Amino acid sequence: MDKPNEVSRRSFIKNTTGAAVALSIPSVIPASAFGANDRVRVAVLGVNGRGQSHISGFNALSNVEVATLCDPDNNILQKRAQEFEQKTGKKVKTENDLRKVFDDKTIDAVSIATPNHWHALAAIWACQAGKDVYVEKPGSHNLHEGRKLVEAAHKYKRVVQHGVQLRSSEALKEAVKHLRDGLIGNVYMARGLVYKWRPDIGDKGTEPIPAGLNYDLWTGPAEMKPFSRNYVHYDWHWHWNYGNGDIGNQGIHETDMCMWGLGVDTFPDKITSSGGKFLWNDAKETPEVLSSSYVYTKEKKIIEFEVRPWMTNDEGGVGIGNIFYGSEGYMVVKGYDYYETFLGKDKKAGPSRKAGGDHYKNFIDAVIAKDPKLLNGPVETAHLSSGLAHLGNIAYRVGRALTFDNKTEKFVGDEEANKLLTRKYRSPYALPQVV
Repeated sequence: MDKPNEVSRRSFIKNTTGAAVALSIPSVIPASAFGANDRVRVAVLGVNGRGQSHISGFNALSNVEVATLCDPDNNILQKRAQEFEQKTGKKVKTENDLRKVFDDKTIDAVSIATPNHWHALAAIWACQAGKDVYVEKPGSHNLHEGRKLVEAAHKYKRVVQHGVQLRSSEALKEAVKHLRDGLIGNVYMARGLVYKWRPDIGDKGTEPIPAGLNYDLWTGPAEMKPFSRNYVHYDWHWHWNYGNGDIGNQGIHETDMCMWGLGVDTFPDKITSSGGKFLWNDAKETPEVLSSSYVYTKEKKIIEFEVRPWMTNDEGGVGIGNIFYGSEGYMVVKGYDYYETFLGKDKKAGPSRKAGGDHYKNFIDAVIAKDPKLLNGPVETAHLSSGLAHLGNIAYRVGRALTFDNKTEKFVGDEEANKLLTRKYRSPYALPQVV
């Protein structure tokens, strides 16, 4: 049974649709529900930033209908709807409240591109409503949410794809096979590199809520704060209340690649981080420079992760990507779809390849088949690769080395750090403790 203040989606629908229409969790749709000529009806939640790519990505698939766009900023929402009609010649339904989308039984799947603080809760509510889910990275705003998302996906037997599109790259699938097959020997270390330009966002202070923005819905489960332009439209990434800094932004692709390439499917047991704000005297809370180390003692592997602005040298030719170090060579992963290898003491050029893939299509194929095993970025990656970033951020925030217990998913002997594994939720948008 959910706690009284955690039943927000259910109570919303009951209160807004009348007592005669009570919310029930739909049973799992059998595979036969999708015929050979049927189209999967998708709703895109969050359409200002990354959501634009979700709209175009799903619209490009012949067996998908982008049926609904949803955003609490009505100005952005109507702009995207007009753009969609101009491009496709079709009108699209619009909603400001994602809970109405979950109650729409004509929607088969939702694609979540909201700010980070909404990702897990929206995905869990979608699973409870019988929808399949494509959730943008990171799959969670904190580690506890990631575990609950995995539980919800399994309980309701939903197809949940995490937006780590590197896993759909044919080149990077090949790269990981080379690592497994020993091309560079014993792979003992992976580096994740995020060198991106993040400008001064200033400190705009508080101001009136803009017309057309439902700020209560936008804030959702996060702490309600007086409105500031610094909190919305991408700059939310740099505030702990909504975002996770660059390691939890661009960096999730690289944390995921590190774990995938090393073949680790647990969290590290030793975590250290250092960094800070050294460039701008602005309103950002998250570090502009961050260096994190993750040690897997039993596996004898280590992940080194670095965030710094792009006014810098590349490392091994990489500004955004990964480097894997082995006993017989090293591998460089650049961007989202290219790798190259260097073998032996002479660093002789080895196999390399550039080839992409379609993460949206992979999701839809799994939805139609009703088979999560077909997913390249299954829900477990939403917990693990996002969680790695969360652990690094926590070590930075408490300012000391941490020891993590994978069985309990808690830090050993550090209550201050453990408090940062979750958050206080704002009613009626609380994360259900029993999904």
